[in-house]
Amino acid sequence: VQLVESGGGLVQPGGSLRLSCAASGFTFSISAMNWARQAPGKGLEWVSDVYRDGTTHYADSVKGRFTISRDNAKNTVYLQMNSLKPEDTAVYYCAMARSFRGQGTQVTVSS
Repeated sequence: VQLVESGGGLVQPGGSLRLSCAASGFTFSISAMNWARQAPGKGLEWVSDVYRDGTTHYADSVKGRFTISRDNAKNTVYLQMNSLKPEDTAVYYCAMARSFRGQGTQVTVSS
């Protein structure tokens, strides 16, 4: 299993970012895919999930602001993040079935 995240960076409050995760080494189309984040000094928070049938789930902290999606033809899962807040600052990880995780990408929300 290999998961490679990209798209992180520094953004001002209220801004947007789109994270991407390129997956390989397993059957992507039938796998649940997830995004999690870990802020400095805090535990891992599961942010969003997308299941094989397209069903999605969001943590209350991001509901209405973040959108998860998947492209099975490209073996890629995305996280569109809008209306970003300073408290969204964290390392964001892509995961498969909440088991295998990538190396993460840093998102910093600051003015």
